[in-house]
Amino acid sequence: MISSIVADRVRGRLHRVGEFVARTRLSPNALTVIGFFLNFGVALVIASGHLRLAGVLALLAGAFDMLDGAVARATRRVTRFGGFLDSTLDRYSEAVLVGGLLVHILRAGLGEVAVLLCYATIVGSLMVSYARARAEAAGVPLTAGLFARPERIVVLALFLLLNRPVWVLWILAIATNLTVLQRTYLMWRRSRALDRPQQPGTPRG
Repeated sequence: MISSIVADRVRGRLHRVGEFVARTRLSPNALTVIGFFLNFGVALVIASGHLRLAGVLALLAGAFDMLDGAVARATRRVTRFGGFLDSTLDRYSEAVLVGGLLVHILRAGLGEVAVLLCYATIVGSLMVSYARARAEAAGVPLTAGLFARPERIVVLALFLLLNRPVWVLWILAIATNLTVLQRTYLMWRRSRALDRPQQPGTPRG
């Protein structure tokens, strides 16, 4: 929801940044791949136990993640494959970040509950994106959501800075799965109107 409120303002500023980055001649797809490896690096820092440093780096990597789309729009190189690659590597990026947390939890001996929270978090994160993709495949735009990816990254980074890995897992595990339920409800409500049979004699648009 926060991402929806600030999206237009951020997109406008990123467009200018994208025009500048485009001068490096890096393609949007190359930036997408670089962004994934940055997140992989953040995961390694998390796994090593340097959580506050990881929090700062997670914010930087999250900001970099948005550059590929900005460069694509600035250079008019928006492609179907680019969108697919961006979405796919975003999912891998989230998975490796939670994987880094899992390694840290196991090394620090934070308990079985924290391990289960890692599992619930990654399932919820992936299902939030799947719900949107499945709805859009059915012809129903579905961008609304309590905890979309920008919110998840900001919350993760904040609690890493606070050195509270288990707290953030509780928040993410609950909020992501609530977002899936929210999107399921929205899909049900919108699809009812689309699937409602027309009365005989009703003119078709």
